[in-house]
Parts: sequence; structure tokens; C-alpha cells
Amino acid sequence: MRIERTFVGLDVHARSVTGHALDGLTGEVWQRKLTPDPSDIHRWVSGLPGPVHVGYEAGPTGYGLYRYLVDRGVQCSVGAPSKLQRPHGDRVKTDLKDAELLARLLLVDQFVEVVVPSMEQEAARDLVRAREDARGDLMRARHRVSKMLLRNGIVYSGGEAWTKVHDSWLRSQRFDQPGRQLAYESAYETMVLTVDRRDRLDAAIEAMAADCRYTPVVRRLGCLRGISTLTGFGLAVEIGDWTRFSGSSIGAFVGLVPTENSSGQSRSQGSITKAGNTHARRLLVEAAWHHAGPTGCPGRRCGTGGSSPRPRRGSAVTKATVGCTNVGRRSTPARNAQPSPTSPWPASSPAGPGRWPCSTSGAHKTSPPVTLPRLPREERPAT
Repeated sequence: MRIERTFVGLDVHARSVTGHALDGLTGEVWQRKLTPDPSDIHRWVSGLPGPVHVGYEAGPTGYGLYRYLVDRGVQCSVGAPSKLQRPHGDRVKTDLKDAELLARLLLVDQFVEVVVPSMEQEAARDLVRAREDARGDLMRARHRVSKMLLRNGIVYSGGEAWTKVHDSWLRSQRFDQPGRQLAYESAYETMVLTVDRRDRLDAAIEAMAADCRYTPVVRRLGCLRGISTLTGFGLAVEIGDWTRFSGSSIGAFVGLVPTENSSGQSRSQGSITKAGNTHARRLLVEAAWHHAGPTGCPGRRCGTGGSSPRPRRGSAVTKATVGCTNVGRRSTPARNAQPSPTSPWPASSPAGPGRWPCSTSGAHKTSPPVTLPRLPREERPAT
């Protein structure tokens, strides 16, 4: 049974707050323009008939107001902006109408709340997202360097890019024009500083993941192929409480469920929704690409043979597959199976995305080519 009497909707901005209070018992309404100072908001809320339930939308202002009110005994909720049901015919949008809508949604219990992270979780999430920003900055800095060289007809052909050999080649480049040389040195310096910033963030994440409340979760996730410390720690701090999800509901949280438009007897499904936690979805997709590679022999210990698939540069999970399994080899049943007469690979080979690596096994080399019988000219199908 609900015990709240007054429901308060707050439209919170960086420099102003608009409040709309609705008495659920008498129907009386109070409206007020407030400052962003949490103490000012608390004084106004405390003067309303209690118990009071306050709600506002999640946004760039963070959860400081929520924590301030909860610490002083005021019930507060933070709503998901994508789940607020707005009237389709309403073409007028103001701060006062938004606050009124929030108050009415609280009254009818249609206010969809978000899970407010703790201070520790939010700090760890900021660190993980700072590393994500550094990854994007590094990609753009490298593009500027390589594309500037490409515009001047300089292309590296000495092997893998962004290695020590490639870095020595980059530092040896010189231009006749002083302006172009200065621009190149500026782009190269930006790339070097970004690499240093990324490495420092990686070291900080490794240290925090080794001794914090998320360490058990990170270690369990690290048992999965394709997930390293960076990916496991990122998923742990982004998802938080895993018990609030099930196998069928976590997909919607990260936006990996298909869109659907069904009516009557027709059902149409499209691409994934991409609605939800963007960072967690990127980590899962990139880990899946590493997991989709050819698997090794499950009965052998790690590092006894085989070669690892080449990881994607700049990935947060590159350490997860290096020397971990005997990837690149077909499993024992697949190597001993008889070749299929219509396929170069045995019928028992596991199916998976991407191309299979070239094989030099004896079964594959000795399989005879299949030639179809040639029909007489009069029996050939018309083209």
C-alpha cells in the first residue's frame, strides 16, 4: 500500500529547476521556480504535506540531487527519459509541463526508475569511460598521421603498422616545407601523448580490478574466451548488479534484441535496437568477434601448441586470446574425420562466422576433386 501523499516532479537543468507538486489526497497543486542548489530544493519539498515522493529525469546533472535528498530522508526516484510516456498530441513542451508530467506519472505509478549507482561504482565507471575516450582519441590521432602521409604519397610497406619498426619509420619522415613539417610533428606528438594516456589508464584499471568489490566478477568473466581484465572490469561496472537481469532480459539492456513491428497476423523484425548501454554493447560485440575464431582442443592445456588469432589493434580484449588456447587448429575429431565428397572440410567441422583458415592436413590434400558428368548437348538445360 502506498503511503505517499504529495508527488513532486522536478525538471532539472544546470542553472534552473522547475518544480510541480501534486497533493494526491486533496488535488492541490504547487509550482515553484528553484535554483539548482540542493538545499533550496530540500527546503521547498520539506514544506509540502508529507510523505513526499520526488522524481526527476536522469540527465547530465548526475545523481547529486538524488543522494542529497535521500540522505535527508526524502524519497526520491530518477526516471529513465526513454521510458516516459508523453501524449502524442501534445505539441507544447515547457519546463513546467515536463515537471507536471513527472508528478502525474509518480501519482499513477508509471514512473520507470533507473538504478542509481553507488559512488564507488560511478567512479569506476568514469575511469572505464575515460579509457574508452582515449581509445577513440588514439584512433583519430593515428588516422591524422597516416592520412597526412598518404596525401603526400608516402605509404608504409614494411609490415604491420603501429609497431616499433613502424614508429621508427614515422619518426624518420621529413618534409621540405616548414609548415607541413610542423603539422606532421604536431600530429605525431598528439598520437604519442594519447598512447601514453591510454597506457596509464590501462594500468589504473588493472590495479583497481585486482583489489575492489568487482574483483570476483572480473575473474569469473575472465574465464570466458575473448574477455580480458579490461573487458571484464568494464562490463562489471557498467552492469553493476547482475541479479536484476535474466538471460532473456539483459539483451534489451544492452540493445542487442531485434526491433519488431507486428500487427495482427504480420510480424516483422529488423536490426538490433541499439538502445541501452552503448559501452557495454561495444565490449560484448568486440569480445564476441574474438570468441568467434576457431577454437582449440579442449583437452589440452593452455599454451601447449597452436597459434592465437591475430587480435584487432586498439581492442580492449587483445590480451584475452594471446596464448590462451590452441586456436587456429581444427579439433581432434575434425582432423580424423573423413572428408566430405562435396566440401573441402569434414562434415563434423563446427559451423561459425568467417572463413576457416587454410589447412595442410593430409585428408584435405588427398581428397580427389569432384567432377560432374557432362550431359549431351540435347539434354543440357536451356540458358
